[in-house]
Amino acid sequence: MEPRERIILALDVSEYEDAIDVVRKFRGHIDTFKIGSELFTSVGPRIIKEIHLMGKKVFLDLKFHDIPNTVAKSALAAAKLGVFMFNVHTLGGFAMMKHAAETLTRFSLEQNIDRPRLIGVTILTSINQDALRDELSVNVRMNTQVKHLAGLAQRAGLDGVVASPEDAEMIRSRFGKGFLIVTPGIRPSWAAMDDQKRAMTPRKAVQMGADYLVIGRAVTSQPDPIGALKRIEDEISDL
Repeated sequence: MEPRERIILALDVSEYEDAIDVVRKFRGHIDTFKIGSELFTSVGPRIIKEIHLMGKKVFLDLKFHDIPNTVAKSALAAAKLGVFMFNVHTLGGFAMMKHAAETLTRFSLEQNIDRPRLIGVTILTSINQDALRDELSVNVRMNTQVKHLAGLAQRAGLDGVVASPEDAEMIRSRFGKGFLIVTPGIRPSWAAMDDQKRAMTPRKAVQMGADYLVIGRAVTSQPDPIGALKRIEDEISDL
């Protein structure tokens, strides 16, 4: 996979025009853009349509987490929007993930379209071991919980998971090459950590097994954003 294919640029803005400005600035350097809950809640599906008109792909990062029927309908809505990839929360359980995956596959076959990649969020990168134990009352090691949730996702028919780069090597080793690993928490050595507690450099994350790197402020907040992106691409170009 080429470096520009690995990098998903996060549109961490809330206004339509701001998002479009970012896409226009990076469209010659990035194939896929991430739309999260802030932007989607603010402007709705029209931002997806506009990005598609520019010939770019969308990772819809809304982390669906509800009863199985509701999440399956949300999966169907995402497919109708033509997104490249979207996610659900693995903590929604096996039945929720399986129903979403089956609904997505059935619709894609009926419509003769490419099936969007469906991935599951394991544990947010803002959660560390202490928070997992003390706040969420999960009394196992972080990598044990992530491995369990990734296993549920694979058995339910998901294409992969969103996981901390710290967990990428374990997931790759356990679930094989065909299981997608999408990693947020990517911070070059020259960028600020912000609110990420479990982060890693782009090169190290790819070496650990990550397929896609979600990067936002580490690029867009730099004085020379295109130059920052080029530095990251160069960092992973020989991997």
